[in-house]
Amino acid sequence: MEKAAVQADGLLIPLIDFSKFLDGDETQKIETAKAILEGFQTAGFIYLKNIPITAETRSHVFGTSAKLFRLPLEEKLTYGWTTPEANRGYSAPGREKVTQLTDIAEVEKVRNSAPDIKESFEIGRDDEEGHPNQWPTEEGELVGFKDTMKDFFDQCKKLHVEVMRAIAVGMKLEPGHFDSYVDVGDNTLRLLHYPSVKKEVFKINPGQVRAGEHTDYGSITLLFQDSRGGLQVKSPSGEFVDATPIEGTCVVNAGDLLARWSNDTIKSTIHRVVEPPQAEGDVHPPRYSIAYFCNPNSKSYIEVLPGTYASEAEKKYEGVNSGQYLVQRLAVTY
Repeated sequence: MEKAAVQADGLLIPLIDFSKFLDGDETQKIETAKAILEGFQTAGFIYLKNIPITAETRSHVFGTSAKLFRLPLEEKLTYGWTTPEANRGYSAPGREKVTQLTDIAEVEKVRNSAPDIKESFEIGRDDEEGHPNQWPTEEGELVGFKDTMKDFFDQCKKLHVEVMRAIAVGMKLEPGHFDSYVDVGDNTLRLLHYPSVKKEVFKINPGQVRAGEHTDYGSITLLFQDSRGGLQVKSPSGEFVDATPIEGTCVVNAGDLLARWSNDTIKSTIHRVVEPPQAEGDVHPPRYSIAYFCNPNSKSYIEVLPGTYASEAEKKYEGVNSGQYLVQRLAVTY
């Protein structure tokens, strides 16, 4: 493990060389797996470097994403997000409100007072019956969009499998313990654009953020961010700490379902996207990020993992169907 990626206010997010798990000797694999698990157990977040997704690939996907968001709003709305079950397509600024609230009426109040300043485009696996992706028309700048995103989706799916194998090794389970739970790829690739915004917007409304404080729902999230900054992670004392972008890394955080799976031995930590830490004139430039939300297969039944409890009484959670759990959580935010 290298030096910490983030260290402030009691929060330590490690920077880990993932190639040592993928290609190292047995000792390196075990040490790296332990570091990954410890990062999830203490901070809920880690930074990975030397992942098997090249810098060239990431750059190309970011560029392709930006081209999509340059389309006129009227055209983007024709590829609109429809239902939590499908969870595919375009969401205009203000449509989604990420939050820790669970009451729909309360979420609506927050949405109206301080809507998230972002737009997004969701892509699921392309072979799910009944839930086709909302692929944009491939003309002009968007020629090749579908192939680019499908390829990136598949590369992220493979990375998800490998990170789950590292977690298994860290927990002293068989390396392939999670394989049959994540092999289908019921994941979501989310392209995100935070439009340029005047600094005064945040001064006029102190509660305004680009994305409200929340936890993620699934197993893990792979986050690729540009250099603009704005991501913050909640520390043990309750303060929000900047998760500053580090070139060439992928930020990975544990989700609520993995925390539940681990009997809360792994943390799903609250985070948000706020006004960037460094102002550039009177207007903050746009921010782009790409999140790959990883989930167990929709049909998987998730029960507390062995080794995380000594007796039945210590199990904090009953078993749950992954797909049903995630749909219920998604329904609150839209």
